[in-house]
Amino acid sequence: MAEKNSDKCPACKASHDKKAIGAALNTCPSCGWHYRMEPLQRIGYLADEGTFEEFSANVSSLNPIDLTGYEEKLSEAELKAHIKEAVVTGTCKIEGKPAILALMSFNFMGGSMGSVVGEKISRAMLKGAREKTPVIVYATSGGARMQEGIFSLLQMAKTSSAAAELAKARVPLFMVLCDPTTGGVTASFAMLGDVTIAEPGALIGFAGPRVIEGTIKQKLPEGFQTAEFQMQKGFADLISPRKEQKKLLSRLMDFHKTAC
Repeated sequence: MAEKNSDKCPACKASHDKKAIGAALNTCPSCGWHYRMEPLQRIGYLADEGTFEEFSANVSSLNPIDLTGYEEKLSEAELKAHIKEAVVTGTCKIEGKPAILALMSFNFMGGSMGSVVGEKISRAMLKGAREKTPVIVYATSGGARMQEGIFSLLQMAKTSSAAAELAKARVPLFMVLCDPTTGGVTASFAMLGDVTIAEPGALIGFAGPRVIEGTIKQKLPEGFQTAEFQMQKGFADLISPRKEQKKLLSRLMDFHKTAC
């Protein structure tokens, strides 16, 4: 069967050729709905051409609690996402300004944060602290990788500690919350940026609505976990469409000059 070459927008229901959607940075050409995006695609529109250099590329997951079938799941995820783990880290320039990028992939086991994801994000932040280079993290995740048990939960403290080192070094951390950003990632480094940016329409939260309603015994407002609601309540500083993000991040780096 031939591959479907068009998509219907979940928001406005307009159908567009996949090439047109890709040319619009994985957004709907009619209404601007933001589809999910993978790290290598983001590098293409964020980094100045030819400047991205990946680091920590060979760090790979083990099976710390000897869970049956985990190695096979990792292999399947690598084939699906075309990357070795749920985050890609590297240095680049954005409009000529040095930056460190950490870009998460929801295609790799739901962007779950295991020991390697925590290690790579922590390394990126600590490198930024050492080299006085701003760090930009694009977060998208279902939360902690429970296939690694307590080792996945330890990454919450580890990444938060690395973010604290950045703050101590007076180096800016810019967080971009993408669809979805939930669970242990939201409960740790994703909410520790100096500036928190959200993509339009992104789902941002910790637990699901049914869990929260069951706990507090109250009906939640409609759309309470959208980026727009989070900005209204102060959990995000601004919402930025994808086409504006490179220029926005460049301006933020100008505004937040690091102290030597």
